[in-house]
Amino acid sequence: MLQRLIREWGERARVSLRVVWSDGTSYQNRSGTPAITLTFRSRAAAWRVALYGYIGILESYVRGDIDFEGDFGLAFRTALGGAMKVRHTPLVRMRNAWHELRLSNRSIAQAKANARFHYGLGTEFYKPWLDHPYMMYTCAYWKEGTRTLEEAQQNKMEHVCRKIRLKPGETVLDLGCGWGGFSFYAAERHGAVVTGLNTTTEQVAEMRAEIERRGMQGRVTAVEADFREIPGQFDKCVSIGVLEHAGRDQLAEVVRVHADCLKPGGLGMLHYIGHVGHYNTEFFIRKYVFPGGWIPSLAETLVEMERAGLEILDIENLRRHYVLTLECWAERFDANWERIQAIDPKRFDETFHRIWRTYLYACAEMFRSPLSYTHLFQIAYSKGNTTAKSYPMSRAHLYSGDSAG
Repeated sequence: MLQRLIREWGERARVSLRVVWSDGTSYQNRSGTPAITLTFRSRAAAWRVALYGYIGILESYVRGDIDFEGDFGLAFRTALGGAMKVRHTPLVRMRNAWHELRLSNRSIAQAKANARFHYGLGTEFYKPWLDHPYMMYTCAYWKEGTRTLEEAQQNKMEHVCRKIRLKPGETVLDLGCGWGGFSFYAAERHGAVVTGLNTTTEQVAEMRAEIERRGMQGRVTAVEADFREIPGQFDKCVSIGVLEHAGRDQLAEVVRVHADCLKPGGLGMLHYIGHVGHYNTEFFIRKYVFPGGWIPSLAETLVEMERAGLEILDIENLRRHYVLTLECWAERFDANWERIQAIDPKRFDETFHRIWRTYLYACAEMFRSPLSYTHLFQIAYSKGNTTAKSYPMSRAHLYSGDSAG
């Protein structure tokens, strides 16, 4: 059964694929030097693939039961381009349901534990492969002429500031603020007074230390809290990469927060990964990278925003921008792996290495794929309807040479 499945994949693949079984026999879909080689090291790997499909390949690779040779990105590009049926088998769907039952973000305590699983890995882990000095761990904005990840991330922050018409002295809630990159940018470049809210203890501690180093007390504040514990109302709200971490059953609740945190007439920006259509969130990512995470559809997000009394001002799809961002992260992660591993060899071992390479390269190809239903949306919104005077009548303000405001 497994050999038949592999042959089907091989027939659809546009590159040369070789598979070596644990007994030494092999299969190759076409002559010539293979571009991709999978070597099965055990019969257990074969059983995983038979039972779990492509998830079985990924899990066997992570465990070291399958070795890979070739271009890692090309392998995912080939699979996601139609060579492999990237669908959850019945057993994987059961595992995904069990994951939701055990690790749902329904409670604040579990949501915090889920966030710390990923974001609590430590600043020294993330620093070698994110941009400097802001460490933005979300999709960048690669407008024409952009050369580096650093430029692209600052482009993104400026783009967001312009969308919310940020002005000096305005108060901003940076919801799920990470290490505070946007908070610092908005305060330094636009004179805003920013409150960053984050549930990850390690990131909040680092942000508070950075506030001290920059001497920005009173201009930037870091609050350790869940999104359901917002500290008051603000002129503006920025939510960059938060919605997809709220959880499967928390969409209405988190969208309501985006309305409740704003003063009447306030403007906000919702930047998040969303599906086009209703789909289960990828099990591998939920199990090994983002426990409790859930990617909502654009349609259901808009419905909840309408119910919360928010006016949609602008929707922009940055899916292609995420390809370039993830490629930079993956390249930097690979280039700095020895440095990362030296931080804590037991924690950052070969299993961890394989999980994160899979995550970064697979996500890059997921956003690249012409068949993908996973996109990156920026939604500009207001609390209540705007007027001709309260918000520009065109998008010209986003692209003019002058600063926002």
